[in-house]
Amino acid sequence: MMTAHYETTDVRIDKLVVGPFENNVFVVRDKNSGEAVLIDAANEHQLLLDVCRRTGVRRVLTTHGHWDHIQAVTAMRDAGIEVGIADADAAMLPSYDFTIPDNEVLTVGGLRFRAIHTPGHTPGSTCFELEGHPVVFSGDTLFPGGAGNTATKGASFAEIISSIDRRLFTLPAETLVLPGHGLDTTVGTERPNLDTWIERGW
Repeated sequence: MMTAHYETTDVRIDKLVVGPFENNVFVVRDKNSGEAVLIDAANEHQLLLDVCRRTGVRRVLTTHGHWDHIQAVTAMRDAGIEVGIADADAAMLPSYDFTIPDNEVLTVGGLRFRAIHTPGHTPGSTCFELEGHPVVFSGDTLFPGGAGNTATKGASFAEIISSIDRRLFTLPAETLVLPGHGLDTTVGTERPNLDTWIERGW
């Protein structure tokens, strides 16, 4: 039994924590049409497949290509569920069905997800704003207390800071930030700390 993480009259978001790195996976369902989407097919593929069958998920939106976020991708595609990712990270996946350009709006029933490319953690890192709701799925770009890890190959601290400043911190202060690991935060909570993150260098 899943408990709604965020819910209004037209949308329900459920959060599951999977795998050894405790990845957050989100099921976002349009309550009017019953259609749903999964944010990051991270791990525990059988659990995620069961959830997808119960909730009407037909598509996966991938925030980035790091291995801990994509362990269930093959199982999803084998089950007929489409998987999408930004072109710059597509080669990191074992397989995929479509690429997601910056600012593309993907529809799920009556819901609209706007892709926000936020390179820095990976070249193709992408956040997804749920239009009409104060919600953004930030992957490993923005967490409570700072930016995502930039100590890995292909990452850039300067780039992730620019992405957060120009693409995420322009969202309304009340916007709920749902990251790829750990707890939620809001844009308004994190935005005043940007200069501190720049000074410390991580």
